[in-house]
Amino acid sequence: MYSYSEFDQAFIRARVAQFTHQVERRIEGALTEDEFRPLRLMNGLYLQLHAYMLRVAIPYGTLNPRQMRQLALIAETWDKGYGHFTTRQNIQFNWPKLPDVPKILAALADVEMHAIQTSGNCVRNVTADHFAGARADEIEDPRPYAELLRQWSTDHPEFQFLPRKFKIAITGAPNDRAVTRAHDIGLRMVRNVRGETGFEVLVGGGLGRTPMIGMVVRDFLAVEDLLPYVEAVLSVYNTLGRRDNKYKARIKITLHETGREAITRMIETRFAELRPLFGGNDQKLLAEIREAFAPPAFRNAPVDAHDAFRKADPVYRAWSDTNLAPHRNPQYAIVTVSLKAHGATPGDATAEQMRVLADLAERYGHSELRISHEQNVILPHVHKSDLPAVHAVLAKHGLATANIGLISDIIACPGMDYCALATARAIPVAQEIATRFDELKLEHEIGPLKIKISGCINACGHHHVGHIGILGLDRAGVENYQITLGGDGTETAVIGEKTGPGFAYDEIVPAIERIVRAYLAHRDGPAETFLQVWRRLGLAPFKAALYPAEGKRDAA
Repeated sequence: MYSYSEFDQAFIRARVAQFTHQVERRIEGALTEDEFRPLRLMNGLYLQLHAYMLRVAIPYGTLNPRQMRQLALIAETWDKGYGHFTTRQNIQFNWPKLPDVPKILAALADVEMHAIQTSGNCVRNVTADHFAGARADEIEDPRPYAELLRQWSTDHPEFQFLPRKFKIAITGAPNDRAVTRAHDIGLRMVRNVRGETGFEVLVGGGLGRTPMIGMVVRDFLAVEDLLPYVEAVLSVYNTLGRRDNKYKARIKITLHETGREAITRMIETRFAELRPLFGGNDQKLLAEIREAFAPPAFRNAPVDAHDAFRKADPVYRAWSDTNLAPHRNPQYAIVTVSLKAHGATPGDATAEQMRVLADLAERYGHSELRISHEQNVILPHVHKSDLPAVHAVLAKHGLATANIGLISDIIACPGMDYCALATARAIPVAQEIATRFDELKLEHEIGPLKIKISGCINACGHHHVGHIGILGLDRAGVENYQITLGGDGTETAVIGEKTGPGFAYDEIVPAIERIVRAYLAHRDGPAETFLQVWRRLGLAPFKAALYPAEGKRDAA
């Protein structure tokens, strides 16, 4: 993985010193809260319901053990002993005290981390496929390109005050695990008819109050044109984007109002102007970055232990069936560690668990960790002979839940438990759904099913692209939960369809159960997934299960 240069180190230290002075001035009263707000947001510090929240960038979701241990130290020293991993591959600390924030930022700088551009109307943390560099279906590791974009966008003078926040996601595989179609810019690595590697470029995706799937503006972009083209997109958006209404300021609205053909012409015109200005230094930098992402030295050893444990231990077999993914090296596996134990808060990890994961990565995982947008942790390179030992350690520390991709592997935002913008609780709903289906012992019978929950219309829980999406709203001071069905965040991305009236807090879990039982009743055998049944039958059978009283009225 990439290591900071002397320039990177000096830049981060200077920002820490600058913000330390700003915090001191705020505490002394020399800055009002209104004056301090834009300064703290530029450094990832929010003011939430109960306390400050610090959002720390984990670029393209990649960590090393030293960094994970430092996050554990921060959680123990300046927070309440845990951190919350988010759908943007970041980590949030929910309880820091303002005088301690400069110390946290200094501790982050010690391990080449920061909180810059995790907020504000700028290019946010660039996210990537959490299996990058490991999965067998990959065309090329996208992380060098993500790192190039990170360096280019950090403190970019032209793009620090965009009309609205701007999010970029990148994947190197045809199977999209980075939700690229729901980002302001989505980059999907492809090959053209000559076998050359490049990117399909999507623009204008996004969720929130106006969910849209990104539109293709370039079928094939040569890799050497990546920076000037992304700069062209941002330049056009910075010029056209609305600043009179923050609800209409995202590039998805700009694209919708301007039209795809017109905005594509503007991007191409701007690209033609910018391309000659890139004299090759970006490609020299990319070559240096690529060296930092060389594959680890994989070892050659028998895998008999894994096979033997699968035959002898049903608990281990269930875990390996759900939490392991194929690696490009057949002797290895990708391990997804669930942060979704039944009844737990999705995405939360204690300091002890972070240290356990750091130790496992160091001993068994070539010192690499990944954070997924699905709020789990990945050990991307584990030899199959080491899997039984890894599983044993995970089980000892509450990290071996065999539920990846199943109904309890729920994405949930912090909701009204933490967030000042939330209109309903999200965490308790996720906990109760997971607990209910664990009690029913139906989870593995149901099979692949993605539930995503947001506590407000901003959609931080990605509910629009959940197979079952849940949106918590405030209806006259009462929590009300709206359900969408059929959403998809992969390469076949689509926004889910609303089912009808919402449900009260105490009604939402039974409603989800009725949906699932309708799926089980209508599927054409265990191999047909929930999403396949939805696409075959549509809303009707699920609506009948959700609103049985309406069906009786219609019959009458």
